[in-house]
Amino acid sequence: MAQRESDRPNVLVLGAGQLGMAVLRALAPRIQERHGSVTALVSPDTAGKTARQDAGHVAELRGMGVDVIGFDLAADEAALTTCFERYDTVLSCTGFVAGPGTQLKITRAVLAAGVRRYFPWQFGVDYDVVGRGSGQPVFDEQYEVRQLLRAQNVTEWVIVSTGMFTSFLFEPAFGVVDLEGKAIHGLGSWDTKLTVTTPEDIGRLTVEILLAEPRIANQVIYVAGDTISYGELAEIVERVTGQIFEKSVWTLDQLRADLAAAPEDAMARYRAAFALGDGMWWDKSATFNARYGYETVDVERYFRSRWAMEDNRG
Repeated sequence: MAQRESDRPNVLVLGAGQLGMAVLRALAPRIQERHGSVTALVSPDTAGKTARQDAGHVAELRGMGVDVIGFDLAADEAALTTCFERYDTVLSCTGFVAGPGTQLKITRAVLAAGVRRYFPWQFGVDYDVVGRGSGQPVFDEQYEVRQLLRAQNVTEWVIVSTGMFTSFLFEPAFGVVDLEGKAIHGLGSWDTKLTVTTPEDIGRLTVEILLAEPRIANQVIYVAGDTISYGELAEIVERVTGQIFEKSVWTLDQLRADLAAAPEDAMARYRAAFALGDGMWWDKSATFNARYGYETVDVERYFRSRWAMEDNRG
């Protein structure tokens, strides 16, 4: 069984991508203040690579006093369990890069290892509201992870619901904001809402939630950089750029037809999901960051910074 938490916390973070690095940058100094240790689990290739980005991340982590270990999350459940047994807290920042079923496998291994506290990869929408059978296989798996955690009482869990990464709104492949083509598409309707948060804010707030006193356990905690409608997003883009964009709505029926025609298209799945509204947003005033006075980056502030960089490149 895993070591039990002591005065010296022993935290394992799975993944050192965009979100993992944001978490680790915020986490490492706070845990070191408590004379604890932080370990980052990365793929064996990343741990041994000399590619500029991978090597830069590994060097940065080691410079922060983070131990780095290479481990393949595609390993069998028993190997994962053995790995996790050494840690008091496991925080998953791996996303779905390891393929379907990975988050359920990681969760089962965490529980088998007797880890005291677990922050699963749930940095997204409200899977309780979305439920099972949404037509989004990723969402179904996330719902199953929640059910698995709630069915046991040995490992404490904390789910941090963050909404979409703010940057994803402006991802060309997503198609909501097309800066080059000067077009904006509302998903479902202009009144449909969604919650978004930057990875940096997610990392910072997750660490505050992890270290909060009194201790947070067995709860879903909501954070938000911003909650806006697609109509409000269109207004922000035109106000910041000073340009008029072509605006149109992709209706839910249209997006479902697109998905039926291309069921393996990940972006078609996301567009159909984020047109639903329900489960994709929550009131920012009721979030952890609003209640405790943590400032976050809203959509307009994010986009002003991004647009300024676009202008400089132009």
